[in-house]
Amino acid sequence: MSDAISNDPSRTLPSIADRPRADVVIYDGNCPFCRLQVSRLAAWDRAGRLAFLSAHDPIVVQRYPDLPLDKLLAQMYVVDRQGRRHGGTAALRYLSRRLPRLWILAPLLHIPFSLPLWQWMYRQVAARRYRLAGGPACADGTCQIGAPRSDERGKSR
Repeated sequence: MSDAISNDPSRTLPSIADRPRADVVIYDGNCPFCRLQVSRLAAWDRAGRLAFLSAHDPIVVQRYPDLPLDKLLAQMYVVDRQGRRHGGTAALRYLSRRLPRLWILAPLLHIPFSLPLWQWMYRQVAARRYRLAGGPACADGTCQIGAPRSDERGKSR
């Protein structure tokens, strides 16, 4: 993975303007761990099925008013071409069926009655994602998922 992608994927990730008919992956663009993961998804998306959008982009409020920032910071979302929202583990399950590179995970993620376990594991990773990235402590509160702070869209949550 190139440094340009891992340091600032917004410059290299396909956007909704680039792929208007694609499924949209909404992720925490301030999170180094999240940026690395979506850059991997973009690299694995050889068929151009995905577009990427930071949860902090002002267009999110316009296009997806039903997805407030606190929800988007708690988990990644995929909005499919039919407009359905898939959050967290459901987003991973959805992507495991869309990207050939992730097909190996699909049977595992869809084991009957396993969803609560996957959801718990997803929440554990999401809550620790800034620490997993090995980044410095966050002075602005972005490391604390439930902490009140003002976002880049000019609203306080």
